[in-house]
Amino acid sequence: MFAAGRPAGGALLVIGDVVTDIVARHRGPLASGTDTASVIRTLPGGAGANVACWAAHWGCADVRLLGRVGADAAAWHERELTACGVRPRLVVDPEAATGTVICLVDTGAAAERTFLTDSGASLRLGPGDWSDVLLDGVGRLHLSGYLLFSESGRALVRTASASARARGVPVSLDPASAGFLVELGVDRFLSLVEDVDVLLPSRDEACLLTGVPDAVGAAAALSRLVPLVISKQGADGALVARDGTVLARVPAAPATPSDTTGAGDAFTGAFLAALLTGADVEAAVSEGCRAGARAVERVGGRPPTPDDETAPASDRVDIR
Repeated sequence: MFAAGRPAGGALLVIGDVVTDIVARHRGPLASGTDTASVIRTLPGGAGANVACWAAHWGCADVRLLGRVGADAAAWHERELTACGVRPRLVVDPEAATGTVICLVDTGAAAERTFLTDSGASLRLGPGDWSDVLLDGVGRLHLSGYLLFSESGRALVRTASASARARGVPVSLDPASAGFLVELGVDRFLSLVEDVDVLLPSRDEACLLTGVPDAVGAAAALSRLVPLVISKQGADGALVARDGTVLARVPAAPATPSDTTGAGDAFTGAFLAALLTGADVEAAVSEGCRAGARAVERVGGRPPTPDDETAPASDRVDIR
């Protein structure tokens, strides 16, 4: 078992994107130039917001979220976050609309998805939205990797990370998108996460960031640059790496995928919740795998809310 490097307790503060997801579930390839039959739903989303919701669902008693939205959907997003047990601080942008992501989900066996992303107001989150008092009572700070894809977001990452370091608050970050990482550049990304304590990449992101083609080697290599790496492997579970060595391979929990949207966010939220409730790293990773399995069996990136009548009792989790 591995120490998390800080006593348990305190709130989780997440800084990141709050967007509206339009999820279109179809079977087989899209029919170019004509219609493809789909089931379409509009749902609350955003990697940062999803992480916060899953952390609250997984037993973290105090989860806070800093995000930026447009006036068009601010009230709806605040209600949805509050219903999930999150304390939102949403900055309402006077000019930009709330970000929107179109999620194209193939309902075949793998439930793979493709995203069309308009980040909208979330790209305008910046240092002007930050206050050091946001860290009062906070035990961990988590940053959505989508912050790194705008200049204002990068500035906010630097500001918030410096404030967290000054208070001894550990910082975690999820790289968020292999496609956007290519645009940003690997070297630039790595320079921006020099002070991060925990990095939670997917397998593809870890391989991209290191140039190492195999998952184990990539996780090990990345852990020479960041103190703790939790590399999410999808149906193969997750790897725990530190100081250039993979210390554990945690198996995935069984699941029948319906929609893989938000599975990585669910993993991250549950992992952080478990750390804050006293679990060691390997146990926290196991909780992350359980949450990821729950997430792929649901449509959209959020957990069920307490009043969701469609959610079985086993979907309501408390690890405290």
